[in-house]
Amino acid sequence: MIEFATSGVETYWWLPALAACLISMVTSTAGISGAFLLLPFQVSVLGFTTPGVTPTNLLFNVVAIPGGVFRYYREKRMVWPLVWTIAIGTVPGLAAGVFIRLYYLPDPGLFKMFVGLVLIFIASRLISDIIKREEKIRSANGGNNRFEVTPLIFNFRRIAYDFNGEKFEVPTPMIFILSALVGMIGGIYGIGGGAILAPILVTLFRLPIHTVSGATLCSTFLTSTMGVLFYVLPSFTDGGSGAMPDWHLGLMFGVGGAIGIYFGARIQKLLPARLIKAVLGAIMFIISLKYIVGYFS
Repeated sequence: MIEFATSGVETYWWLPALAACLISMVTSTAGISGAFLLLPFQVSVLGFTTPGVTPTNLLFNVVAIPGGVFRYYREKRMVWPLVWTIAIGTVPGLAAGVFIRLYYLPDPGLFKMFVGLVLIFIASRLISDIIKREEKIRSANGGNNRFEVTPLIFNFRRIAYDFNGEKFEVPTPMIFILSALVGMIGGIYGIGGGAILAPILVTLFRLPIHTVSGATLCSTFLTSTMGVLFYVLPSFTDGGSGAMPDWHLGLMFGVGGAIGIYFGARIQKLLPARLIKAVLGAIMFIISLKYIVGYFS
């Protein structure tokens, strides 16, 4: 057993890395780092309930994500215009979310309720998309086209790219505004925003999940880095230790997550998108119900 001084968590030394690895291997196939499931693990299993759990979760993203991003970049499935639009829009919202988390949602019970509502929203979007629509883009083994992204248009009005022989397009201003709103939620929840944006881009804007994953992971890394900086700035925390990240615990999570995300990115193109959505939707729905029911019990 080992005790992490900042958070007061006492657990087996290998458990944080193993949990992060397994979670990230599954969630990274959908462009999600796993932070949205790692946070409930910290709160419910490890008993880490102070505001410091949020920047610790963001630290996990900073350490874990680069390997997965490199894998998507190597496979030429990064939609860079989408990455920069999301990242630039998310940062101001993230700063607001950090402020709200520190001064208006410090209570663990209320925070769990908020977590439950965020997760049930994501789960409902994923499940409804599975029911209503057949996935157009199959895995690389199912077609003869190149499984790569080709940028076509990037300006203040729209972003367009080609993937697997089909053109996809989204309005730039709407992505920017949506990213700011999601950034605020991500700053409160400690997930960087990618866990919310990925399902929205897939369900609302009808982008193929095999192209969204790299962009949302990359933007999550950039905004999580900013989020950690916000939490350690004295102007936000007033020097209070309760809002500081547990650096050692966050690094342990990050090492395990880096391994999981890399292999998740590697196997993603072999999996059908409907299977990815179904697994994530089921996991998030169960956890969200647990937190919402627990708040009223």
